[in-house]
Amino acid sequence: MCGGGSSRGRCRLFVSWAARQKADRKPNFVLMMVDDLGIGDVGCYGNDTVRTPNIDRLASEGVKLTQHIAAASLCTPSRAAFMTGRYALRSGLGSAGSIQVLLFLGGSGGLPPSETTFAKRLQQEGYTTSLVGKWHLGLNCEQRGDHCHHPNQHGFSYFYGLPFTLFNDCVPGEGSDIMADLQHVLGNLTMLLGVGLFTLVCVRVCGLLEVSLWLLVALVFLSILAAAVWYIPLKYLQTWNCIIMRNQEVIEQPMTVETMPQRLLREAQHFIKRNVDHPFLLFFSLAHIHTPLLKTPAFAGKSRHGCYGDNLEEVDWMIGEYILALDSLGLANNTLMYFTSDHGGHLEDADSIVGQKGGWNGIYKGGKAMGGWEGGIRVPGIFRWPGRLAAGRVVDEPTSLMDLYPTLKYLANDTQPDRQSDGFNLMPLLEGKVERSEHEFMFHYCGKYLNAVRWHPPGSDSVFKVHFFTPNFSPPGAGGCYDTKICLCHGEHVTHHNPPLLYDLFHDPSESHPLTPDTQPQYAEILEQTTKAVERHRDTLTNQQVSDDTHSPPNADAQSIQSQMTLDKILWRPWLQPCCGTFPFCSCKEDTTNI
Repeated sequence: MCGGGSSRGRCRLFVSWAARQKADRKPNFVLMMVDDLGIGDVGCYGNDTVRTPNIDRLASEGVKLTQHIAAASLCTPSRAAFMTGRYALRSGLGSAGSIQVLLFLGGSGGLPPSETTFAKRLQQEGYTTSLVGKWHLGLNCEQRGDHCHHPNQHGFSYFYGLPFTLFNDCVPGEGSDIMADLQHVLGNLTMLLGVGLFTLVCVRVCGLLEVSLWLLVALVFLSILAAAVWYIPLKYLQTWNCIIMRNQEVIEQPMTVETMPQRLLREAQHFIKRNVDHPFLLFFSLAHIHTPLLKTPAFAGKSRHGCYGDNLEEVDWMIGEYILALDSLGLANNTLMYFTSDHGGHLEDADSIVGQKGGWNGIYKGGKAMGGWEGGIRVPGIFRWPGRLAAGRVVDEPTSLMDLYPTLKYLANDTQPDRQSDGFNLMPLLEGKVERSEHEFMFHYCGKYLNAVRWHPPGSDSVFKVHFFTPNFSPPGAGGCYDTKICLCHGEHVTHHNPPLLYDLFHDPSESHPLTPDTQPQYAEILEQTTKAVERHRDTLTNQQVSDDTHSPPNADAQSIQSQMTLDKILWRPWLQPCCGTFPFCSCKEDTTNI
């Protein structure tokens, strides 16, 4: 309590100073991204069979975006665009071939050190920054331990989690996600070489035929080489890729998947508690709901949608824990919470035992890895900030995951000049100060190829989408690429359309009824305006960034960027492989006794 006289004066000054300090403090940011979540999986977006009360609470207490768009329908390019506010093509993370994401921690590709992330900008503004969870944007460049692509090098003061991702190879018995066809071919080749070598040795020993010793040596060498290529790393992916790091130290290899969710939650909670008195950014990048689906005992069998529903309800519980942590620490009114998914649900992921393993994208066509079809890129987008954002507001305007970069910059009072950006500050839209999005045009890529363009004409409710090509579904007539498990973006895997397919998403959000000159009087104008927008967009790209399947020349004077998705950068190199202990005998376990 304040005493009398001068003591009361000093007390009033202190209280006034403390109040001013609290008012002047920069806001905190908690960004939560789920992996492969479909927009139709969440209650506040129309699902009435999976329980997501905590995510729904974020929407009821904040702002829900109904047309929130990922820059790509696969994780590596989508996350690169999210982190940088720029299309993945600008970072060299647009693929021209069949491999569209990073496959090995021992590869040299990743988010280039020259790129700037929102974490790096906030770190420069005095924020303590943390990434807990999935990264999947590379690790090393030239040697083990250079960590040129590591989160610590991209603005995150603290990292705990998966430098790669959660995938089937991390759990014995779940099969393989990585180059399954190549593994099969190499396995057969190894067996054939082994049988051939054994037969020739028997023939030579038995004297049935004169066999050159050099031929036997060559076959032995080829057998060893083929076996090495097959088993290392493809048959030891659980050891090589499925690891947990704390900052730049490998603390578990291979990781124990069963306790991974609890550990990620613990680390995120501890980070918030450690930084109660300092402005912070927490990017919580969940490993859910990417396969393999987790089997946490507390949630197993609790949902109406099998293992997938169990996983989603566990995600919702984790979101509730973050809300509770912020509210109990008195941070809610000074913290912007954001919830989203990196792209749409994986429709083709299912089997006869578990059933559907991927998400549901509601009324929207397509899903993960299907380019510009709406189901692969339209994702949940929810912002909660009590006292700053009106509760229950719904925004139907086009917005992008790339908008987080300029929004966070604005809120952190970062006024420093920046490079080419493809996102816009969302705060005027979220606060209701403007009604229209600044995204008149959006460009939808499938790998390195410009797949579709979205146009929201000024003064119109319509949102037109022009598809230049679409993936070929397999088998024909299906709703996805079930024969190959994932759609591709080039060659015989796509169908080009001339004239392009045209839809009005305002009247036809499921993209079921293509417009024609007879059904849309502005048909020619829409195609003309879209073509001009593509030309302007391409003028900002480099020769390396523009694919051979596009039509307008790039700006040769634009700054070049080296592709990170070439085969030589993606394939495994033993000297780049992170390792706990002595390579190749990598093994260690984190102490989880208190979890």
